[in-house]
Amino acid sequence: MGVNGFVAIAAAIAAFTGIGAGIGISIATGKASEAISRQPEASGKIMSVTLLGTALSEATAIYGFVIALILLLMKWAA
Repeated sequence: MGVNGFVAIAAAIAAFTGIGAGIGISIATGKASEAISRQPEASGKIMSVTLLGTALSEATAIYGFVIALILLLMKWAA
């Protein structure tokens, strides 16, 4: 396997960050809905923290996607 094969494998691994982000977002959403059902009066604070966590988790997935694109573009440019 040449260098191009290793770059393709690295790009695939970097793209898998989307799986981790999806799992993190789903767990956070589930826990937030449980918290709101237990304390409806705190729903504003719970939702703001949940949205912040979701944004940070989604940013991780975007970073992985960008790294995968950079690796693939470097492979094709070489």
